[in-house]
This record gives sequence, structure tokens and C-alpha cells, in this order.
Amino acid sequence: MNHQEMTNRIATGEGFIAALDQSGGSTPKALQGYGVDDGAWSTEDEMFALIHEMRSRIIEAPCFGNGKVIGAILFEKTMDGASGGKPVPERLAERGIVPFLKVDKGLEDETHGVQLMKPMPDLEALLARAKAKGVFGTKMRSVIKRNDTAGIREIVHQQFAEGARILAAGLIPILEPEYDIKAPDRAHGERVLLDAIREGLDALPDGQQVMLKLSIPVEANLYKPLIDHPGVLRVVALSGGYSTDEACALLEKNKGMIASFSRGLLQDLRHHQSDEEFDATLGAAIDQIQAASIT
Repeated sequence: MNHQEMTNRIATGEGFIAALDQSGGSTPKALQGYGVDDGAWSTEDEMFALIHEMRSRIIEAPCFGNGKVIGAILFEKTMDGASGGKPVPERLAERGIVPFLKVDKGLEDETHGVQLMKPMPDLEALLARAKAKGVFGTKMRSVIKRNDTAGIREIVHQQFAEGARILAAGLIPILEPEYDIKAPDRAHGERVLLDAIREGLDALPDGQQVMLKLSIPVEANLYKPLIDHPGVLRVVALSGGYSTDEACALLEKNKGMIASFSRGLLQDLRHHQSDEEFDATLGAAIDQIQAASIT
């Protein structure tokens, strides 16, 4: 797929984006969920080798290339690895799946009810390397913990500022100001978030587009104005700690929003499953998430 084909796939594909981007801090928890105990590795390299083995097994599963997964978000080490004997981004594109890269370096401590992203001084070098490998876009996450107008506006401003650097490198940014689903007064705070994002979109230069990855809102279809905005290629939803069933039930109420799940996709996969059991389990999750994404 060339860039335009990838753009069309993301804009109109009847599927969802898989989040396979657990980084250093979240990798042990992801491996534990997969049924791999902490004692299975003694070094960070061994840990990352195990998570890459899991991700490669997902990428190579027959069901993963059935057309229902239209994109996949990768961790940097996964982007640099191989699957099916080919570089991961190339292998994904070969299977009809658009590759994205997680580029943020983690979160700052909470201030004004939000956790901003840590600085990314080496972002341009990473973007150049990703583009050379065939990556289409990026994803970067920050978190809203409570309804604080100043904090929410600051988090959105940072997302758009970093997004401008990504657009300048020729990649499509997924902006992810996640709203903690346990946050108090989330319904009101999501309206503040909506207004702040609309301001950022309205300020984009003509012809530029971003993607948005947002928590499934308390009020169904709250983000419809964002879905319809000319500056938005696609709006995707994170599972945010919900189970697959919960996340899919909520997503179905939000027309035009598609999934970009991690836990909701991977929660029932185990390393001891046979290849047939693994594919059947993953396939059932893919079918359920895709159905919720196209309602």
C-alpha cells in the first residue's frame, strides 16, 4: 500500500485499529495477562523478546489478516523487529493493515488534573526512521484525571503542538488525550475537551488532517462534530480499562467511532494455547470489535 491507499484504508475501512504498543512500563502487565510469569525473563531484552513473540503471533494469525483489522499501533522495538520473515511495518502492509507508531515517552506527574506528555527532543529523528520503514502515522497519549478547564486546554494544546511536528514529517498523528473513565464529573469535562479539540481542529492549515483517539464518552455521540470535521481523518476509541463486552456495548452507541483496543482485543489470549485455539480466540475478539465499530 502506498500513502494514499493507506489514507483511504483508514478513512473508509470497515474495521478497527489494533493497539499493540505496550511499552516498557506496561509490558510486564501485558505478559502477565498473556500467562507469562515475571520469572520467565531476567533482563529487559528477554522481556521485550517475549512480548515481540506474542505480537508476532498475533500479526501472523490467519484471522488478523481477514480485513477486519485496518491498522495496528506498534511500540518502537516492534517496529524495528520482524514478523513472517519481514520488517513488521512491511508485513502489516502486506496483510492490508496500516502501521502506526507510538511516539510518546510517557507521562509527567499530574498537574491541573492532567498528565502531560514528557518532552520528545528526538522526535524528528524517530519520525524519519519510521517513515523510511513504511509507517503511516503515529500515536501519542496523555491523560485527563479530572475536570479542570485549564488543564484540559493545556493537554489539547500540547497534543496539537506535537501533532504539527508529526505532520511536518509527512506522517498522520493520532492525538490521544485520554479521559480516565473513573474521573469524577467526566460528562461535563468531556464537553470541555470537545470544545478544546474543535478549536485545535479549526486552527489546522487547510488540507491537513489528524486522527483522534478518545475515551468512549459518557454521552453517546458527543464526538459526532469531531467525526464530521474536515480536519479529522478518523476518530477511534480506546477501551480505557473496560472489558471487551463493556467497551463494545458502549462503542455501538457512538456512530462513526471505531475501536482502537488493546486490552479489549488481547484479554483472552494465552501463550499456552495451540495455534488453532489462539486464532479462534483472537478471531472471536476481532469479530466482536469489528461489529461494534461499524454499527
